[in-house]
Amino acid sequence: MPEGDTVWQAAHRLHTALAGQVLTRSDLRVPKFATADLTGRTVLDVTPRGKHLLTRIEGGLTLHSHLKMDGSWKVYAPDQRWTGGPTHQIRAILGTADRTAVGYRLPVLELLRTTDEHRAVGHLGPDLLGPDWDPDRALANLLQDPTRPLGEALLDQRNLAGIGNVYKSELCFLLGVTPWLPTGALPEDRAAKLPVLAKKLLEANRDRPIRMTTGRRGQDLFVYGRARHPCLRCGTPVRLADQGDGSRERPTYWCPMCQTGPAPTVARSPGAARTPRNPTPYD
Repeated sequence: MPEGDTVWQAAHRLHTALAGQVLTRSDLRVPKFATADLTGRTVLDVTPRGKHLLTRIEGGLTLHSHLKMDGSWKVYAPDQRWTGGPTHQIRAILGTADRTAVGYRLPVLELLRTTDEHRAVGHLGPDLLGPDWDPDRALANLLQDPTRPLGEALLDQRNLAGIGNVYKSELCFLLGVTPWLPTGALPEDRAAKLPVLAKKLLEANRDRPIRMTTGRRGQDLFVYGRARHPCLRCGTPVRLADQGDGSRERPTYWCPMCQTGPAPTVARSPGAARTPRNPTPYD
């Protein structure tokens, strides 16, 4: 699931492959930009911003992409077979003499003027893995609506950028509170720890192939994806329920023994389907 650490890794791969190189192939397979030709231009850099990717190109252009749930960028050598998915799922191809970057299932792909990047990412709060990180501002953003459930506030990228469903559940577990606890009810000492802990988790995982929050190989996560399995701390079965602001329900995991605060009385089955609705500020 792409979150801030995953997007940082994708940006690093793309930057290593493309930055400083002249594009010899350009193919944007979305109707609005299908006729755009970037060949002959040099890629300047690839920068992550929260869950967004900004590929800056000579001539004042930026290719903005967002992976959301299923998107990915793959980098291939000239003689390497493309394995990211069927051809009809390809949304972008950026090729140089030495490497080809292929974007699969990209739900967001647009070509902007670099001076207009704020249109795509200007709404974002401080980036946990970015140079603009400001823990005090992030905490103030989270606490500005004291009645809002903590899990929803953590996912809102306007508060701080980079946290997704996995880190939401893991952070709440490590703080010892449920994701439904109103942000204003978070004890002061734990509120002070939250931005520091969030940054620590994402920084620790940005260079890892497998995300880990426990420090235990083979038991990588405390609660996320572990519904009905025993809690790694107390042995109580981990529970699963949906949480959302009405725009989209998202699976949320917690331990009813280790985490205090309100929680749904009815948990859902791990295999139950969910219905996505409209776009949200979670992106």
